[in-house]
Amino acid sequence: MTAKNILITGATSGIGHSLFKHYQQQGDNVIACGRNKEKLQEMAQQAKLIGQFDMTIPSEIEAFSKSVDSLDILVLNAGNCRYIDDAKQFDGELFADVIQTNLISLGWLLQYLLPKVRQGGQVVFVSSSATLMPFQRSEAYGASKSGVDYLANSLRLDLLKEKIDVTLIHPGFIKTPLTDKNDFPMPFLLNSEQAALNIAKAIDSRKEYAHFPKRLTMLLKFLSFMPNWIWRKLIIKG
Repeated sequence: MTAKNILITGATSGIGHSLFKHYQQQGDNVIACGRNKEKLQEMAQQAKLIGQFDMTIPSEIEAFSKSVDSLDILVLNAGNCRYIDDAKQFDGELFADVIQTNLISLGWLLQYLLPKVRQGGQVVFVSSSATLMPFQRSEAYGASKSGVDYLANSLRLDLLKEKIDVTLIHPGFIKTPLTDKNDFPMPFLLNSEQAALNIAKAIDSRKEYAHFPKRLTMLLKFLSFMPNWIWRKLIIKG
């Protein structure tokens, strides 16, 4: 099997790091991107290339992209999660920061890295099952990830002529440094290695859409079809 050239954003921790290890052990050429310089330097011997940049700064992405050759798979995984704790005293700065990190940065990443994806290649968006239903305190995170969903599904149509597939991923709760900060129950929690295997299977199958764990995502899909007053009683706390 020919080794693939795979670029992963957010590769220094969580799902991204587990995906890096999966593909590296498989013998693929993995380009690891992130902000953590020390972690990237530790990964340098296993990676084809490392990219240390802030994805909210277009000039840093542009400079890094010049060192990237042809890609088979572009995995847009990096993101952040912050909550609106007081809706009445809405934090516009927090909202803008999350939208910038999770959504707007994808436009810059696509501008500079999508041209590197070869014909027959694949772009993967790691979104969230939080987009299946509205949740408390998730105005910023949910809005950003809903934008990711629309971006992926729309881009898929426009890349048909380029013969580039687009895969949208909806993970449930995954144990990562990001979710370690959560102060609420996380049902059907998976570890990052389990999440990476699910994502890798979806990529290998060139699926347009994948969601997991099914026990959570199918429940959310079912609840979303119920009358509002029913699911609100189930999810609203306090």
